[in-house]
Amino acid sequence: MQIIESSEKYDVCIVGSGAGGGMAAHELTKAGLNVLILEAGGWFDSEEFAMFTWPYETPRRGGPTDKQPFGEFDACFGGWDIEGEPYTTTDGTNFSWFRGRMLGGRTNHWGRISLRFGPDDFRAKSVDGRGDDWPISYEEISPYYDKVDRLVGVFGTNEGIPNEPGGIFMDPPEPRCYEHLIKNACDDMGIPMIPSRLSIITESINDRAPCHYCGQCNRSCATHSNFSSPSVLLPPARKTGNLKIINNAMVREVTYSDGKATGVSYVDKKDGKEYKVKSRVVVLAASACESARLLLNSKSKDFPNGLANSSGVVGKYLMDSTGTSVAGLIPELMNMPTHNEDGVGGGHLYIPWWKDNSKLDFARGYHVELWGGRGMPSYGFMGGIQNYNDIFQDKPNGRGGYGKSLKEDYRRYYGSVVGLSGRGESIAYEDNYCEIDPNMVDEWGIPVLRFNYEWSDQEYKQVKHMQETFREIIDEMGGETLGDMPGKEDGYGITEPGQIIHEVGTTRMGDDPKSSVLNKYCQAHDVDNLFVVDGGSFVSQPHKNPTWTILALSMRASEYITDQMKKRNI
Repeated sequence: MQIIESSEKYDVCIVGSGAGGGMAAHELTKAGLNVLILEAGGWFDSEEFAMFTWPYETPRRGGPTDKQPFGEFDACFGGWDIEGEPYTTTDGTNFSWFRGRMLGGRTNHWGRISLRFGPDDFRAKSVDGRGDDWPISYEEISPYYDKVDRLVGVFGTNEGIPNEPGGIFMDPPEPRCYEHLIKNACDDMGIPMIPSRLSIITESINDRAPCHYCGQCNRSCATHSNFSSPSVLLPPARKTGNLKIINNAMVREVTYSDGKATGVSYVDKKDGKEYKVKSRVVVLAASACESARLLLNSKSKDFPNGLANSSGVVGKYLMDSTGTSVAGLIPELMNMPTHNEDGVGGGHLYIPWWKDNSKLDFARGYHVELWGGRGMPSYGFMGGIQNYNDIFQDKPNGRGGYGKSLKEDYRRYYGSVVGLSGRGESIAYEDNYCEIDPNMVDEWGIPVLRFNYEWSDQEYKQVKHMQETFREIIDEMGGETLGDMPGKEDGYGITEPGQIIHEVGTTRMGDDPKSSVLNKYCQAHDVDNLFVVDGGSFVSQPHKNPTWTILALSMRASEYITDQMKKRNI
């Protein structure tokens, strides 16, 4: 294939425009560097999306599509199965790999849960003997968490809970009715429940308007009140005049010569031609697994097993959060008077980890996210109404009728179901990995990933504890759980690996080049002008959502890149 080479040489080429890539672009362009972003998806502008579209204005009433598996109003285009971009699994493995193919990537999808990792999270092995410690401490990253708080904006409260660090917070919104009821039950059970910490601003910051509580954050935000890379990070970077973005650029490999990364090669998805761009520094931020794929596909005489992979660790120690959910019907919430309960697009309260693991049969912990209330009706709304009738046995076999009687049931049950979802920490294992499939390529001829992943007893026991706890909370509320407790044969209801979309760890950082890919500045041990600033650098995956730490680590790495380039060290 003829490769078209660009005559321009950039200071930095960034692959990916999400949390890590967007933050790197924001910081590096501010420092005066000439930056190129290559994004595999198309352009996206949140001001032109479906924030205020009514469900009845579309044929599917907001239902899912191939490109929007969370519904056609969800602002993230991509999914677990993308046409032309397959991946495979080893025998016995179930792994689902979600990719966002658009400007901003998965920052257009996530729930804006913005939790800092705590001091013990960076030294987990020292605490319980499992996995490995990070080469950095909370004290080292804390100043960057502070900077992210000030730049992006986050609401919450400082509670002083060990290993749940506070931050520089805006005032949180008031809890909704159903959240008050859950909190009352948890108070009686000795379970702490505190205001959520979400990157949705409740006061003006950096010329962005505060949230107006429409509750549609999953649709992106026309007022830029919630965080996404295209709303918060990329516009200031573009205003510097130092940023160029090329969309629909499917990167094939990182090019390499004489000990240095020299740029990247990519296929233009529109014309099918291959292009090569040159840069002094290459920053990978394509997501943990995609960045690992690029390194593994970037082979040379010096690196026959993939670029920067002398350790053989690239692709290994893959982690995703554990998860399970329980829903319950709460009689106290039935027949409620009409009221507006929208708020932000997420829970106003959450449960941080509160248990002492020394008294439990599993390691690490989980937090609990709440859902329910009287949100916007759309596709699938009240789909289980026949089951609600069965619970109260007033309409045998769930025959809710139609017409007037059906409408009466809707009014009766609207907002009466609450749910609790756990998000827990899994242990990092070398045998959980992604690798290059030797027999399959994607639409552009690029070898694809093959996944191998298994939950351990630690994760199964943790999820069993989630299920039991959530059912106790619903019982304390006087409610009825929807569905029986899943047994051991069903993994206690644990989600399939990859489905929580928190995959990290494939290019882990460490002090020893023999057992890690990156140093503590996200710089490759083997190639000093190559950096990885997505979740690939993680040594462990605490129960906290990874985005806030990706942003902080990317900001820290960008500061280091700027310093090293000024000193002509890279």
